[in-house]
Amino acid sequence: MNRKLVVGNWKMNGRSASNRSLLDALLASPVRGIDTVVCVPSAYLGQAGALLANRAIGLGAQNVSDLSDGAVTGEISAGMLADLGCSHVIVGHSERRACFGESDDVVVAKAKAAFKFDLIPIICVGETLVERDAGAVEQVLQRQLKPLLESPDAGLLGRMVIAYEPVWAIGTGRSAEPCEVQAALAFVRECLSARYARADRIRILYGGSVKASTARDLFGLPDCDGGLVGGASLVAEEFLAICKAAAAVSNNCSVNE
Repeated sequence: MNRKLVVGNWKMNGRSASNRSLLDALLASPVRGIDTVVCVPSAYLGQAGALLANRAIGLGAQNVSDLSDGAVTGEISAGMLADLGCSHVIVGHSERRACFGESDDVVVAKAKAAFKFDLIPIICVGETLVERDAGAVEQVLQRQLKPLLESPDAGLLGRMVIAYEPVWAIGTGRSAEPCEVQAALAFVRECLSARYARADRIRILYGGSVKASTARDLFGLPDCDGGLVGGASLVAEEFLAICKAAAAVSNNCSVNE
C-alpha cells in the first residue's frame, strides 16, 4: 500500500493575510503518517514557500509551462518553481483543459518539463458527465493516458502522481459513488501496469469534491492513494479532517497488513 497523499488545490483563491492564517492553522495541527501538499496560486508561491520551509507540509504549484526559460511572457517555468521550493505541480487539471484548451500531448509535455527539475507532476485525468453517460469512461481515460504511456521516459512514470477527477464532480458538491471511483482507479492502474512493471507504486488520487464526510470511504478503496482536494482545502478544519481520515485509513491498513 502506498503512503497516502493529500493535496490541497487552492485554485484562484487567497490573499496574503488569509493565506497566512490558513497555513498557520494547518501547521499548528500537523497530521502524521501521510504526505500533505498545498498547491497555491503562483502569485503566492513565495509567501507560502517561506512559511512552509522545512515544515511538514509540501509546496506545490497549479500549473507549469512546457517551455524553458526565455521569451515567453506570462508563463512560469519548471526551473522557477523548483527555485521557489516546490516539490509538486498539478498538470492537466480539467479546468486547464476546458478553459485553456490544453491537449493530452501538452499535459504530458508539461509533466516532462516538471520532471527535468525533480518536480513531481500530479497528472489529472477524468471524464465529463456526457462521456460518463455515454459509457465512455475507460475510452476517455485511455486516451488521456496514451501520450504518457507512450513516452520513452520510464523515470517519469516511476515518479508521477495520477489524479482521477471526474469533471462532473468537481466543485459541484457531488461525489462519485465509491464503486464508480474504484472502477476508474483500478482501470487507470491497469493501464499503467501495461507500461510500467511497478504500477502498484504509482500514487493514484481521487479528486472530485472530496469532503471530510466522504474522505474515509474514498481513501479506503483498494486503489485510492489519497486525494486532490479543491474547495475544502481553503478551510483549515475541513482540510485537516480530510487529512486525519487519510491517516486513519493508513493506520488501519498498517495494522491489518
